[in-house]
Amino acid sequence: MRYIYLFFLFFFTINCSVNKVSNSHGFRFLETKTSKILVNKTNKNDVKKLIGPPSSMSNFNDIWIYIERKKTNQSIYKLGKKKISKNNILVLEFNSMGLVSSKKFLNLEDMNDIEFAEKVTNKKFKNDNRIYDLLSTLRSKLNARRQTK
Repeated sequence: MRYIYLFFLFFFTINCSVNKVSNSHGFRFLETKTSKILVNKTNKNDVKKLIGPPSSMSNFNDIWIYIERKKTNQSIYKLGKKKISKNNILVLEFNSMGLVSSKKFLNLEDMNDIEFAEKVTNKKFKNDNRIYDLLSTLRSKLNARRQTK
């Protein structure tokens, strides 16, 4: 009986590790729908019928933004870390007549890796004044009393 439980547990574990879990966010199949949008031919109503309402709209110009993102688990050895497998962004700009005047399609390769500076900001005040010396000696004496108790 014990071997039957181990057998089922083994196959359940193998089944869970083989199937990759993916989380989708935004609009699906954005790349294929983008090819159907023609500049100076497609209007706002056609875009809404084809894709749906936009993820984000600009308040200043008539710009609509559609986002598609898909994250999948890397492997069982990575312990649930997810990797971005698909990141598509469609930016549509409309003219005053409601027709698409420009369209930009950005995919995963267009993402920028941003590196942050690791420099340290120095303090602007000096540590060589009398008040700082007095307070630092008091602090060290208080810390010394705590450690002896």
